[in-house]
Formats: sequence, C-alpha cells, structure tokens
Amino acid sequence: MTSGDPVTGNGTNTGRTRRSGDGAVSPGDGTRAVRAGLPEPVKHEPTLPGPVFAAHFHLPGEPTGPYTYGRDENPTWTLLERAIGALEAPGEHGVETLAFPSGMAAISAVLFSLLRAGDAVVLPADGYQVLPLVREQLTAFGVEVRTAPTAGDAQLDVLDGARLLWIETPSNPGLDVCDLRRLVEAAHAQGTLVAVDNTLATPLGQRPLELGADFSVASGTKMLTGHGDILLGYVTGRDAALMAPVRRWRKVVGAIPGPMEAWLAHRSLATLHLRADRQTANARAVAEALRDRTEVTGLRYPGLPEDPSHKVASQQMRRFGCVVSFTLPTREHADRFLDALTLVDDATSFGGVRSTAERRGRWGGDAVPEGFIRFSAGAEDPEDLVADVLRALDVSAE
Repeated sequence: MTSGDPVTGNGTNTGRTRRSGDGAVSPGDGTRAVRAGLPEPVKHEPTLPGPVFAAHFHLPGEPTGPYTYGRDENPTWTLLERAIGALEAPGEHGVETLAFPSGMAAISAVLFSLLRAGDAVVLPADGYQVLPLVREQLTAFGVEVRTAPTAGDAQLDVLDGARLLWIETPSNPGLDVCDLRRLVEAAHAQGTLVAVDNTLATPLGQRPLELGADFSVASGTKMLTGHGDILLGYVTGRDAALMAPVRRWRKVVGAIPGPMEAWLAHRSLATLHLRADRQTANARAVAEALRDRTEVTGLRYPGLPEDPSHKVASQQMRRFGCVVSFTLPTREHADRFLDALTLVDDATSFGGVRSTAERRGRWGGDAVPEGFIRFSAGAEDPEDLVADVLRALDVSAE
C-alpha cells in the first residue's frame, strides 16, 4: 500500500512506529489514533478541550476568521475533522474532512451536491438498505441511477459515462469486496468521480484515498466511535474543489453535528486501534467457530482464507472488520438463536464494544434469506463470546 503499512495474512497492521529514510518518525495506528487532532499544548489547558457550545462568536468589524456562526464552523468540529483526516490520509497535507450529524447526512451531501439532472450515478445493488430510498429521490431529481453488485467488480459493467461511482466495500450486510484500485482506475480513465463508503472497514481497516478514491465517506456511528451512543458521519477528500460543494450543501441544509457528539467522537478515536484489534480478532474467532456447524450456511467473513472476498480484501484491507454474516435454516430458527444469546444484544447497527446480532430480514430492505444473521463482534473475551454463540446454536437447534 502507498502508506507502507504491511498487510499480513490475517489482515492486521503491526501498528509499530517506523522511521522513514530521513529518520523522521512515522507513527503507527495506535500512536496516530491516540494523538490525532489534538491542539498544540498550552500550559494549564486541557489536552483535549471540552465541547464548544456556541451559536455565534464575538465578531467585531469585518466577518473574517474561521468562526463566525455556529452553522458554518465550530472549534470542536475542527479538532474532530483534523483527527479523522489524519487517520484517513496520514501525513498528507490539504486533506479536508467535514463532519455531519449521521452517516446518511454525509452520504446525501456527496450525492446531492455533486449530481444534477441528466447525470448518471452507479450505486451498489447490495449496499446499505437506505440506498433504495436514495435512488428514488435521485431519480425524482432527474438523475439516472444504475446498480450492480459489489462482488466481481460488477459495477464496471454499468460505469460508462457515469458522473459518480459509489462503492461500498465490504458491502453491508453481505460482506462482498471489490477491487478498489481497479474500479478507481477505470472510473478516473473516463472522468468519473469515486466515493467509497468506508463505514465497515474504518480508516484502520482501509484507506480509500490512498487507493485513489476522491471521497471516503462513513458513518461514525459504528466502529469509528464504537460505543453506540452517538450518531455521526463524515466526508474526507483531498481535492478542495470537490469538497467545496459538499461543504456548501452542509451549510444550505444545516446538516451539522452537535458539539457534544463531535467531542465524544474525538474522545472515542483514542481507543479505535484497541477496539479494532480486539473486535477483528473476535469476529475471526466467531467465524472460525461457525465453520463446522451444519445448520450454518452462507458464512461470510473476509478474514477467513476460504472466503470468496479474502484474496481481494487482503490486498487492500489492513483489518477485516468486526462483522460476520451467516444464515440459519429458517426465520424461527434464527429468532430462537438470537433469544438464546446472553452476551450478545439483539440490536441493529454494528461496530460497538458490546456484541450485537440481528435477523437482518426483519427490516425488509435487504435481499437476504429470512434466517440471515448479521453478527457484530464486540470487545468481550473471545472465549466467552464463542462459547455463548455455540451454546445459543445448540439451544436453538432443539
């Protein structure tokens, strides 16, 4: 990878501090996450200032400077945005991040600020379940929407002449992976912009900008913040001209995060590497435990060597994420399994320190079997988590 981060057989980064050829320190993931976005130290000031609650700022004379009105900028956002940018594109100058009040606010900002009537956009056919609603709205605005599955780089087949390619890899909830370098190269060769939903991977799992994408977009609600207590989203890009309309969209529609949410998110980033390592290891342990269960079909986890996505994922991902998916024989069987779990909450979303699982078909927006389970591994002791899953499978089979 362009960052020099090693990709190993299990998809994990060593996270060790390295030195470049001139002797300068190149921090690892843990060091970077702990210190990302912190202001310069000032005697008697906190290392991470508290949230700034302000609708307006003192502004005598001409309205110059960064902080004028609360809908435009906020010092708490600034620190968070710098921190996310440092994780998404380490060491790069000119990278810009914009924080939003949810992942969907961030997704909508890119799509609706860049696309016009007559444009074409390519979306994943197997992406997040709200994308069909986005498709309806884009179509109503005169945008041509094409879809194709993530697996096999199928979006290339419908790419011709598109203004924007939207990629979700790994896909949610099916966990298919596409070759980001290949898709980006093909898109840019014809002048198509590329945005990547990086929610499931996080910047510690993959860095879309380093792989050539124009935008890295994510819901910070999930593993990025990891505690299931805030809604947040962001857009990161390195081209100021492309980020300008996204920023303008945020201002026009008022899609701004609260300062408390921004502060909590920044605080949570300091443990991202710890959570990501533990949750990724737990997901792998759960997936390995499910391999030999005869009632389990369609097991997917990109970190398993036999997974259809493993080869491509291991070439572009440094961690394979916390989500495992599999199918039980019937809806009733799946419900019994979920009811029997004691360490795993039956809840939607993913990426939290407490494991969650759900029968994804209950929402009706994903093309999955009735017994399909999306399992998000938390930070529990792996032995306890695996034992709970296997016990629940035994109970649900009775």
